[in-house]
Amino acid sequence: MFSNFIVALSAVIPMFCLMAIGAFVKISKLLTDVELNHMNRMVFRVFFFCMMFHSIYTTDLSATFRPNLMIFGAGSVLALFILLMLIIPKIEPDNKRRGVMIQAIFRSNFVIMGVPIVANIFGDENIAVTTMMIAVIIPMYNILAVFALETFRGGKIVLLPILTGIIKNPMILGAILGAIFLNLDIHIPAPVLKPIGQISAATTPVALIILGASFKFGSAQSHIKQLITCVFSRLILVPAVVLSVSLIWGFRGIDFVTLIAIFGTPCAIVSFAMAQQMGGDADLAGNCVVFTSALSCFTIFCWILFFKTLGVF
Repeated sequence: MFSNFIVALSAVIPMFCLMAIGAFVKISKLLTDVELNHMNRMVFRVFFFCMMFHSIYTTDLSATFRPNLMIFGAGSVLALFILLMLIIPKIEPDNKRRGVMIQAIFRSNFVIMGVPIVANIFGDENIAVTTMMIAVIIPMYNILAVFALETFRGGKIVLLPILTGIIKNPMILGAILGAIFLNLDIHIPAPVLKPIGQISAATTPVALIILGASFKFGSAQSHIKQLITCVFSRLILVPAVVLSVSLIWGFRGIDFVTLIAIFGTPCAIVSFAMAQQMGGDADLAGNCVVFTSALSCFTIFCWILFFKTLGVF
């Protein structure tokens, strides 16, 4: 039991130490909001691209390709989204909050907070299975989030710009190029591959520090019920249902922990920006990110400890 406790603690503590460093950076005013935005853009466009490219290029596809995991993960996200599109309008009368609530519950911070969980448990060299899921889950998140937010502000769903934006996403580009180079057996010289690997290794720490430095607390009094619904659903209800089903389905080991990374992590940071840009309740979206990120320190630890004790991984 104690060894399981240590595994769970080891998966969570490094993430929140890095976020605490980010919070210190913010409190100390070492970086301005403008500088943080520039750094965030750099991490998104350069670091995530290198991480995806390096992870795919240096992996053995025959050992890491998991079609069943991809189908289950994508199917679960879609099923969850459809259920929320049916349920949320019945319990929330405000259109500005409907899309935000749906996005907060179905869309997780998989890349920034999910991938480190897997890396902390299985090692950085074994995250190819998890990073491959990014190419499946992230495009779905983007398309479905736009669909939800546009639906409840009365806008039109124009698929071409959405699909173009997804293809231009640095993570997707990195995955595509990595797969092309790997399958065509294009050799990258060691002096070039090494710095790509170094940037890849730095991606998660830098992203988590920026996350910790980017948190902004807002008033939650006007939407406390909606906030509680989103936080409870994102951190407890969704992982409880999906992980139980995946357990019955037969997923174990790194596949199962990858599902924890997708369905047990807090709201995606980008959900705040999207809500702001697309006429949603930005204050609610921001508080969902802040509160789920803070409370996930405890809930992720509990999920990992629980399933580790059951011997699932």
